[in-house]
Amino acid sequence: MYRVLLVDDDPHILSTNRSYLEALGYQVIIAHQGGAAMDIASRAALDAIVLDVEMPGLDGVEVCRRIREVRDLPILFLSAYAQTDDRIRGLMAGGDDYLAKPYSLQELELRLRLRIQRREQAERQDALSFGSLTIDFGLREVRFEDRNAPFTTLEFDLLAFLARHPGQVFSYEQLYDRVWHSPINQSLHNMQVCMARVRQKLDRLCPGVHYIETIYRKGYRFLAVPKQQEAAPTLCWGQSFHCRNLSQLYFWWPSPCLSVALPPEHI
Repeated sequence: MYRVLLVDDDPHILSTNRSYLEALGYQVIIAHQGGAAMDIASRAALDAIVLDVEMPGLDGVEVCRRIREVRDLPILFLSAYAQTDDRIRGLMAGGDDYLAKPYSLQELELRLRLRIQRREQAERQDALSFGSLTIDFGLREVRFEDRNAPFTTLEFDLLAFLARHPGQVFSYEQLYDRVWHSPINQSLHNMQVCMARVRQKLDRLCPGVHYIETIYRKGYRFLAVPKQQEAAPTLCWGQSFHCRNLSQLYFWWPSPCLSVALPPEHI
């Protein structure tokens, strides 16, 4: 059966959840605070983590963010707060699901089992390739040539959704509804932040190659054939330009990408 880590500072909740899951055949490890949870997650073979949000010291969101730096496995949040922004904060940190307290033990186990099984199924799915970029749905990895970059669950889901529909333009509202499966309400900023992180990570992974395009006042689209960044203009020695000396060139030339080739005696 599956092996899960339960993290909560409430011993009664830990005991109740542990007894229920063990009765169903789960192997359960427990931790009472965030530091212990990170230590266990870094070395133990686990299928999933059930993580309380409101803990003293390191809260569940920060613990999730740090675990995501070293592990990629299902993380289910438990919280007494069910506000949309709280859920989004946890999901953007790398969480996969969110269950509000009080909850049914049957629902907890069902959500946990489905998340684990979906991951197992995903590991048998195919990948999409666009030139040197590969989006691997099974491993939930993004690779460019021989490099890869870590993406949180929401970041990967957002990129994967766009990549499955190359050339199609999607608005913030459509992405929020289809990727996060909830109405956008007042959380436009969260979508913008998530999209910005996706693009920054792609830029670092494949510099000079742009796979996501912004369509003014409409949204975003994924490019199956990426745009290549144009090389910075080079001004060769001897080419005329209207400034008296090189010290004026920085202020005169409108592009910060200008490079100047100097003769040997000026180097």
